[in-house]
Amino acid sequence: MSEFIKKMANQDIANEPTGSYGVHYTYADYLQFTMDEMVEIIKGKIFRMSPAPSSFHQSISRNICGLFYNFFHRKQCQFFVAPFDVILPVKGKDFMQSDRVVQPDIVVICDPSKIKEKGCFGVPDLIIEILSPHTTKKDVQDKFDLYEESGVKEYWIVEPKNQTVEVFVLENEKYRRIQTYVSDDVIPCITLTGLELDLKEVFDECKK
Repeated sequence: MSEFIKKMANQDIANEPTGSYGVHYTYADYLQFTMDEMVEIIKGKIFRMSPAPSSFHQSISRNICGLFYNFFHRKQCQFFVAPFDVILPVKGKDFMQSDRVVQPDIVVICDPSKIKEKGCFGVPDLIIEILSPHTTKKDVQDKFDLYEESGVKEYWIVEPKNQTVEVFVLENEKYRRIQTYVSDDVIPCITLTGLELDLKEVFDECKK
């Protein structure tokens, strides 16, 4: 695990798993939940979603999606923004038995067969998480490990406060940190040829 991950994970302890002690939850359970709040399931444990994101968080998401729309328009790959369920596969189990149900901020999926009415059933090609005060530990530790284990090819962690993006690419079943990109950089996507993200266009229009 990189020093970035260790450092960021230690900054947040608010997002802890909930649910009944000792119960291992699955997607089948998820479909039966009647909770008022939105949740995710990470390796059988329920995690509450953070309260409504800040306007700054949402502005970053909006700007990324605007740039993505221009790139992906009329292409096979599609992107989706939360709330959007991603049910990750577990070897030897069907999707109803999956104990991995997440709602990333932004996902890119290039295999149309994975896209169903209720979400993505399979591994996305690219996942982007935009950190919030209550999700830092989950996004940089719990989800980092989950996405790595599940085979997500590329993972971007956006840090709004410092206006940086940490990029990780899967190599030999482990994430390799590419680098930390700052607000005037352009990120070249390793997994999706031709996709670039100009961070000046992502952050310049945002206000904290």
